[in-house]
Amino acid sequence: MSLVLDSGALISLERNDLATWERLSIAHRTGRPPITHGGVIAQVWRGGTGRQTRLARALRGIRTEPLDDALGRRAGVLLARSGLADAIDAALVALCDHDDEILTSDPDDIAVLVDAAGLRVDILSV
Repeated sequence: MSLVLDSGALISLERNDLATWERLSIAHRTGRPPITHGGVIAQVWRGGTGRQTRLARALRGIRTEPLDDALGRRAGVLLARSGLADAIDAALVALCDHDDEILTSDPDDIAVLVDAAGLRVDILSV
């Protein structure tokens, strides 16, 4: 079981939202490694200096999966099934396994993708 983070969750960490930092800490303490993918990082990363110090610190403890051919194809299938168009969100859901938790600022679209994937995951809002 993993904690899967979308761009809204990473922005929440950057803004020093204490509840989000606590979720990250709990994930580490309970052996649920937080993960995301490179496309999500691209949505939020703007150089890391100055205002992104917190985000840079958070990313050191988050496993980042590549948005490669295999993940891209799985995401494309989810987009076809769901009727949605956000490839980054679809790839995030494609990373998930049953019983994972997704921390997101877009629970409605994520729920549609989770349903299209046939997954049992908890969707947590930031």
